[in-house]
Amino acid sequence: MTGTDLDTRTSSTANPAPRVLVVDDQPLLRHSLTLLIDAAPGISVVGQAGTGREAVALSRDLAPDVVLMDIRMPGGDGIEATRSITADPDQARTRVLVLSMFELDEYVHAALRAGASGFLLKDAHPDQLVDAIRRTHAGESLLAPSILTRVVEHFLHGPGAAPARGLDGLTERETEVLALVARGLSNAEIAAALTISVKTVKTHIGHLLAKLAARDRAQLVIAAYDSGLVTPP
Repeated sequence: MTGTDLDTRTSSTANPAPRVLVVDDQPLLRHSLTLLIDAAPGISVVGQAGTGREAVALSRDLAPDVVLMDIRMPGGDGIEATRSITADPDQARTRVLVLSMFELDEYVHAALRAGASGFLLKDAHPDQLVDAIRRTHAGESLLAPSILTRVVEHFLHGPGAAPARGLDGLTERETEVLALVARGLSNAEIAAALTISVKTVKTHIGHLLAKLAARDRAQLVIAAYDSGLVTPP
């Protein structure tokens, strides 16, 4: 069993079954995604939306754990919808996972800045999508490996890049955990690498989120690169 498999099992045990809101302006794709997700054990689709405005309203009403968000939609795009959902204190437990058509889609970069927990390409394998939903629900925000480096470069060197953040307030162990988070390791894989328990890893990540004022793991990744702790390969 791989670290990811173990972590998925651990996350599934520790967290209630994720409830998903599917958002896409194409009815056929929306229906297909719903069938795929509902077929996965322990996951259920609680609603569908075809516009950004519908997504915001349904997310408020249904309180899903994960919103699977399209970007380019009429009636309010996915970026504004993501910003509205993640800025709402009453939806603090709801996470947004973006599905993107293109690796260099500037809208995805904007969505991450708006508070999305991660994104996956629409050509991903169905098993990857299900795993991404589980990991996002468990707080292990997912950035597609094939585009992580480009996303980081965009945040660090693109227009409006933020000033580099310092990590002076972190302990040595927290810094080690942050570096491994930035490299895409799961909680179980970090635990194995540092010879500590998964529970301890989660505690360190909680401290990192608080100290770096980060909403989720995706923002921790950006903070690690932003500070120079990790550099793009």
